[in-house]
Amino acid sequence: MGENPRPVVLGVVRGQPDEVLRVASGLAARLGAELICATVNPARFVVSESTDGHVTSAPIDPDFHDAHDDELDPGLAERLASALDAVGVRWSTRLLAGEPADALARLAQTVDAELIVVGTHGPGRGIRELFDRSVAIHLAHRQTRPVVVVPAVPPGTEPVPAGSPS
Repeated sequence: MGENPRPVVLGVVRGQPDEVLRVASGLAARLGAELICATVNPARFVVSESTDGHVTSAPIDPDFHDAHDDELDPGLAERLASALDAVGVRWSTRLLAGEPADALARLAQTVDAELIVVGTHGPGRGIRELFDRSVAIHLAHRQTRPVVVVPAVPPGTEPVPAGSPS
């Protein structure tokens, strides 16, 4: 074969179910690929982008700039390291800016990703909010790479039936 496997891009957010990370790292491991864990800050815009998908960004409103916006959330970084180092998969992180679906699609294009993995919002969201804000739906309609959507409800648990109050 000889060529390097294409990476797997994972959209990560604080509070994301562990199942999303487990599925994404398992896919990357089976493909022998790097897992690129990307978090998106919608309050920033891209100033420049490198060939490996790293971006330099600036705040949309400079009056509300937080210096921590320039680094990965320490709690999230610790959680990623704890979960992924134990699996033994190659991984890295990217801080992205802008609309989440567009940012993840742009990263996947830049690094020529095999696929993109995202989690769902979870039960209890209204159907209108789901369709207005779902990164997975926007990704599926705006780019050509496969999108793996990991349900927020872990295997072995009962999902909330459609239309039920949560």
